[in-house]
Amino acid sequence: MLLNFTKMHGLGNDFIVIDATAEALNLSNDTIQQLSDRHLGIGFDQMLVVESTDIPDCDFRYRIFNSDGGEVEQCGNGARCFARFVTDMGLSNKQEIPVLTSGGRIVLKLQDDGQVTVDMGAPELIPNKIPFSAEQQQATYRHTLAGHSLTFGAVSMGNPHAVITVDDVDTAAVELIGAAFQEDPIFPKQVNVGFMQIVDRQTIRLRVFERGVGETMACGTGACAAIVAGHLQGLLDDTVTVILPAGNLIINWAGDTSVVKMTGPATTVYHGTITV
Repeated sequence: MLLNFTKMHGLGNDFIVIDATAEALNLSNDTIQQLSDRHLGIGFDQMLVVESTDIPDCDFRYRIFNSDGGEVEQCGNGARCFARFVTDMGLSNKQEIPVLTSGGRIVLKLQDDGQVTVDMGAPELIPNKIPFSAEQQQATYRHTLAGHSLTFGAVSMGNPHAVITVDDVDTAAVELIGAAFQEDPIFPKQVNVGFMQIVDRQTIRLRVFERGVGETMACGTGACAAIVAGHLQGLLDDTVTVILPAGNLIINWAGDTSVVKMTGPATTVYHGTITV
């Protein structure tokens, strides 16, 4: 079969986006892995699928598949690309687009300057809802992993995150600790692992090891989770610039039950067709 797709990226976190509003799309894990191969396929971190939905107050269903073929609940950089895609392809003419994800309802807003703001909803901090194994909710948790004694925050932004504060992201053991967390039962659905360097109260540097992918150039939900974790620890203000390897995101969170808002770019690279 011929598969039409659009290659996009949000700060180097790259995707293929597929319109499945008219016809259902069912690809096997093996097929997704083949498509994601950067030497033998298209190459991408995640595959994003646009589906129709009859859920009230949602214009589309937004599905995300990692490069290993596994479906995940949320992707913030992908959400910005989703908004740009449905607008550019004529699927929506709205400035604010509510969509349904496996992690809940989010709202995408197109800005006049071409950037996209995503209302990511309120963060989830209750351990068993992240899901994360802990006796009670805390701002930070301690755990020994891969020979490292770690202190981290645990947050769900529709998907689970562990956020570790480090002195220097350039020397952080991202691959070692990120991979080790995927094998640890304290996160039963695995976890995205952020390594956060505090520059000042309005600025952080961040690297993220994403479950099912590895380290990516940028992670939108990881940026949101990092700001929530840093805010809860009294380290950050409400609005923070997150410096990722491929560029910057602006994250706003006022604390408590407030929603997290993320603003950043979404870029279309090309449209293509491939036989699968």
